[in-house]
Amino acid sequence: QVQLVESGGGLVQAGGSLRLSCAASGLTFSSYAMGWFRQAPGKEREFVAAISWSGLNTYYSDSVKGRFTIFRDNAKNTVYLQMNSLKPEDTALYYCAADQLKLAALTTTPNPHRFGSWGQGTQVTVSS
Repeated sequence: QVQLVESGGGLVQAGGSLRLSCAASGLTFSSYAMGWFRQAPGKEREFVAAISWSGLNTYYSDSVKGRFTIFRDNAKNTVYLQMNSLKPEDTALYYCAADQLKLAALTTTPNPHRFGSWGQGTQVTVSS
């Protein structure tokens, strides 16, 4: 059974930084693309960033491009989201997700339906 556990969320002032972590178990982590999504109160879940299973390809939403970085450590079965220059509009519950398909190419911004396993989320709150 796949388990994804996010951590690293918290309260930060605008302009600050946070690093989210997602520890994965129950899958051959290095064979799966991973993604980060977020959901703010009253809004739809939205794509934030994704990384291919090899780590060579990354994709970002326009709203976070240049501020957030997704990377993975396959030896630690962990994917990270480094968030810099945080804004109040980044406030949301952040989820990590694992691809449904093993060794599937990631060639464009992925559809959320591609991801079959989700964590419980970690809250990020950015104060102005």
